[in-house]
Amino acid sequence: MNVLHLDSSILGDASASRDLAADFTAHLTGQTLAAKGTPAEQRSPAQRQEAVLPETVMQEFLAADVVVVGAPMYNFSVPSQLKAWIDPIAVAGVTFRYSEKGPEGLAKGKRVIIVSTAGGKHSGTPTSVAHEGYLKLVFGFLGITDIEVVRAEGLAYGPEAREAGFSAARQDIGSLALAA
Repeated sequence: MNVLHLDSSILGDASASRDLAADFTAHLTGQTLAAKGTPAEQRSPAQRQEAVLPETVMQEFLAADVVVVGAPMYNFSVPSQLKAWIDPIAVAGVTFRYSEKGPEGLAKGKRVIIVSTAGGKHSGTPTSVAHEGYLKLVFGFLGITDIEVVRAEGLAYGPEAREAGFSAARQDIGSLALAA
């Protein structure tokens, strides 16, 4: 199984989404993998590059069976780093196409796990549309139907709420990884 793990948080070791996405990837593969979003000074020797070329981003995405996306909510949406990764993979004729019947996703057969984190509580509210909803829309447009969300929210509501958010997410991680 080929896993692509994306971290889009700018918070480094203080990132909740990075921590939970690493937990999911570790559960799934037994090792932590990372892609473009890892700051250069934190990359393993195998990951060190000055920049990841769009062709490489596309190759990594197309080769992946499972894509684990660490997606913190920043200002009610996804981080700009994650959006910058999405643009090179959403390519007409490669990951989707238009026909007389409308758009068709060409990146079928992949599994996407969105590891969503937020300081507030947004699931099921209109504010989640530009965050989790956006990611589901993009991956669905690319033809991916196996999309699941691991969610830790309320992380800024104090230590007890933070621990409860992490605990719920880690329980989901264990269940989803076992189902793989």
